Amino acid sequence: MKIIVDTREQKPFTFEGREAVEVVVGTLATGDYSLVGLEDRVALERKSLADLVGCLTGSNRDRFERELARGRGLDYFAVIIENGFEELTAKQYHSNLNPHAAAQSILAFQVRHRVPFIWAGNRRAAEYSCYWLLSKYLREAEARYKAIIKAHGQEVAL
Repeated sequence: MKIIVDTREQKPFTFEGREAVEVVVGTLATGDYSLVGLEDRVALERKSLADLVGCLTGSNRDRFERELARGRGLDYFAVIIENGFEELTAKQYHSNLNPHAAAQSILAFQVRHRVPFIWAGNRRAAEYSCYWLLSKYLREAEARYKAIIKAHGQEVAL
């Protein structure tokens, strides 16, 4: 599996210890992580709690909403947060943003853009989630494309 990490990703996952994975640095139109050749189909956005809270105010909010809107056009897009929801509601971040207002914005984004927010709990679990979501997407995509090719009477060699 070849995972693309966006060049703008500040603290990229290494996927160290995962078998059969190659990490490639490149520019993604949407998200921080995708699969080579499927950049227009799947992407994952990684956020620390501080990043996420920062995306909920001012011009950062508009930029983040545009990212979520682009993600909606993909087969699969999700936001993976390296923290737990309880850390948000307990205001374990440095911002004047009220935790209730932050939570309400995030819940509204999920409904408005049909994008799941995955509260991984910590960075290790976020990396695990990223790797396995991309792996599962790749497996499903391979099965779907094999079925399409087979329906057209072609030999399948993916």
